[in-house]
Amino acid sequence: AAPKAILSDPDIGKSLRNKLEGLRSFRVGRFRIIYRKPSRGIIDIVAIGPRKYIYEETYRLVKKTEPDRR
Repeated sequence: AAPKAILSDPDIGKSLRNKLEGLRSFRVGRFRIIYRKPSRGIIDIVAIGPRKYIYEETYRLVKKTEPDRR
């Protein structure tokens, strides 16, 4: 049900800031679905996990996949 809700209204999730800018978070009980707003109707789910850990884990994942900016 959560992916359908996100697909039908991509702005339903909370817009994240600072290190996770550009991502959104949708609450499902104690869990969060972290995603990018869809382009052409495709949802890019970045991570799913408990609120306690998900934001820091998502930051590590995003940082690891970004190109090195040296």
